[in-house]
Amino acid sequence: MAAPVPTQAEDGEFPWWLVALVMAGVSIGAVIIFSDLYSQVFLTVAKGLWITIFVTLIGFSLATALGLCIALLGLSGSKFLRQFSRFYVELIRGIPVLVLLFYIAFVGAPGFVYAWNWIASPLAESGLIEPLLVRDVSLMWRAIIALMIAYSAFIAEVFRAGIQSVDKGQIEAAKALGLSRVQRFRFIVFPQALKVIFPPLSNDFVAMVKDSSLVSVLGVADISQMAKIYASGSFRFFEAYSIVAYIYLIVTIGLSLMLRQVERRMREAQKR
Repeated sequence: MAAPVPTQAEDGEFPWWLVALVMAGVSIGAVIIFSDLYSQVFLTVAKGLWITIFVTLIGFSLATALGLCIALLGLSGSKFLRQFSRFYVELIRGIPVLVLLFYIAFVGAPGFVYAWNWIASPLAESGLIEPLLVRDVSLMWRAIIALMIAYSAFIAEVFRAGIQSVDKGQIEAAKALGLSRVQRFRFIVFPQALKVIFPPLSNDFVAMVKDSSLVSVLGVADISQMAKIYASGSFRFFEAYSIVAYIYLIVTIGLSLMLRQVERRMREAQKR
């Protein structure tokens, strides 16, 4: 997972590392602007940037929703639901993301198509719908589902730790006031847990930006795949993958700094 980016206020030192990175980024940006070769590579690779952004945003949103559900199951009063939550988290965390990606794409998707066609067979036989084919399931959505499942296990642990950090006395006081379970979670638990949840959750988001590059193994046209196609046709491997590394660094470091500022403002707002 992505490591948090320290700031001047937190470590007491001027961020010379950030100055060095900015200077390097500006220098590389100037090379891209004034070099016809690097400009061509950049424009080719950048065509996949929107796919990278889409996969990350949708995958992380779904993973967050699923992770919250798994965390709530793990904190429920049912022993079966708690055991199921722990089983899910340990199982998914033990499988590498790349292996899970292949499994969902080439095992899960065909299994889903088979199950769908079996359930909908009466409708298909009557001509109301067409049988679903494996190729009808987009490779991009297979990748998004795989990332969703992979990250939901880690995010579930983030939510669980944040929720359990809330003082139980406040929850008991909310019960005494007659608040329902949903109201206690909405007004008491979640606002206080958010300050614990946000830092690791933002790190997971930055990590998913990088792990979204794994979708290229399925042929999804993200920036990694566009670089692979360009390099294999032109043999400009150094230029293509240097541009990919540059784009990922700009995006991930920018996101890390922005999210850290949001985290700092949240802390300051809570102190008021």
